[in-house]
Amino acid sequence: MSEETAKIPKPQMRGLLHAQIKRNLILTGITCTIAGLYMKFIFGDGRKRAYAEFYKNYDINKEFHRIRRKGLFDSCDPYDEADDEEDNNNN
Repeated sequence: MSEETAKIPKPQMRGLLHAQIKRNLILTGITCTIAGLYMKFIFGDGRKRAYAEFYKNYDINKEFHRIRRKGLFDSCDPYDEADDEEDNNNN
């Protein structure tokens, strides 16, 4: 009967903390690498494409005049003769 019973393996008493720290550092490195790649390829590249698409059709002068007419700029008048001349030249 004693021959048939299996012996329980001895617990690891020495180097347990070292082994756990080593395993945790490896897992942390793998997790950080995966998160970095996710941010680069999934999030970052999609954002770059969205910005590129926005600036293809963006007209800075048109936006400037739109904001100026609303009176949001403190450094220039909301509407003056220069706008009249510019509008007449475009028509």
